[in-house]
Amino acid sequence: MIVRPTNSNAAASSQTAHDEPAREEVASAINLLNTLIGAPEQRKLFDAEQQPASQMIYTHGVTLWMLTLQRLSGGRSLAEVVSEIIAHDHELLPDNKRIRENTLSENSAAYSRARTRLPLTTVEAFSKRVANYLGQSSQPVINGKRIFILDGTTITLAPTKALQEAYPPATNQHGESVWPVALLMVANEMQSGCALFPEIAPMYGEKNASEAVLAERILKQLPDHSIVMADANFGIFSVAYHTVEAEHDFLFRLTKARFKSLHRQADLIDKGPTHKTYHLSWKPTSRDRKSTPSLSKDAAIEVLIHEVVLSSSVTLYLISTLEIDALSAADVYNRRYDVEFDIRDLKVTMDTENIRAKSVDMFKKELYASVVAYNLVVQFRRQAAELAEVKPRRLSFKGVWTTIKNRLLLQPACSLEEWHDRFAIALHHASKKKHPIRPELRSYPRKAHPRRQKTTKFEKALRKKKKAEDQAPPNPEPK
Repeated sequence: MIVRPTNSNAAASSQTAHDEPAREEVASAINLLNTLIGAPEQRKLFDAEQQPASQMIYTHGVTLWMLTLQRLSGGRSLAEVVSEIIAHDHELLPDNKRIRENTLSENSAAYSRARTRLPLTTVEAFSKRVANYLGQSSQPVINGKRIFILDGTTITLAPTKALQEAYPPATNQHGESVWPVALLMVANEMQSGCALFPEIAPMYGEKNASEAVLAERILKQLPDHSIVMADANFGIFSVAYHTVEAEHDFLFRLTKARFKSLHRQADLIDKGPTHKTYHLSWKPTSRDRKSTPSLSKDAAIEVLIHEVVLSSSVTLYLISTLEIDALSAADVYNRRYDVEFDIRDLKVTMDTENIRAKSVDMFKKELYASVVAYNLVVQFRRQAAELAEVKPRRLSFKGVWTTIKNRLLLQPACSLEEWHDRFAIALHHASKKKHPIRPELRSYPRKAHPRRQKTTKFEKALRKKKKAEDQAPPNPEPK
């Protein structure tokens, strides 16, 4: 999503470029970041003077934005992005003779080398700045605090040796599979869907990490005095303890077995037709201390435990440091499932699950750029929601993303004034992408999305066999 001023003189002199630095600055991709994010400190990441060499075309800033543009477009190929930049967006590129004379090759090899040369720390810092800014600017929900929903998910990677060593594939009684599997811990702001910087670890192998360990890491990213919400996988003492240590509140679900264990030690303080609330000074068990040696000797958390009957077959067990009643806690926890849609939008809708990277560093670069691209769509949706006077999640993520692609990304060059008009029109159309209001929530069974093909040789063999069968003469009828 790049500002595209009209290039009325393809062979404009370098003096003209130097005479209008403000116009070029406004015409760069930084304008979009400032429009959507409003974070001027992002500019230094695109400062050409800080690049390795002034004669470079694909400087760190240009490469970073093109990498984000790839993911914003749903995983376009390197050749497609290079062609797009040269055809429409070369104002983004630094002043160079090849740019002025329109002789820059559309071969993607130079951009590929630039992606490899781009420091991982630069992509990481950029992704963190965008995520942290949006996370801190989200709307508070309870007592001036924002709610962040934690959840874990996996992503399968290309079956290369480097990735298999870093993220070992799953194993079973038949041996090891081919797909490297990375475990991601995500934290999404409840109101807007903004995603914080993910934590990554191997899902399998000797160096694998649990969701609880990754949760401890991601807690450090949350804005001060936030509320952490998560399902029963996180409803354990170690996660709760580290959440309180980080000065956050929490609302976790409990398994039925853990609830039965805890409520025996708790005091009943409230009871209604469909709910009960207990007070407990939650202390670690010997098993908790064994799994988390860092716990202090006097570790304890003052919590409320809620038991809410939702139906004849479903009872919700919650534990929290928030001083809210059981029904309010259940109502808030009902929003926990929003993170499932956020993960779907990041992995499936934007096709992050099919990252083409073959090395560990490039996988991380593309993943971090995917988070930036996702958050840009989320922020665009937030602005469109303000225009429509609805909550951001009332608008379809896919609908908003499609609007960005069709009305901004795939449009021809235009003047700066036309860009602002185009941006306003895109916001207007995005504001109409509302989810229908249904009397009852729809429910679908869980299913696994198809994985990418290991190779095409089997498909080619089948096609060749089918072609031979089609061309073969029919069998003669028996006499």
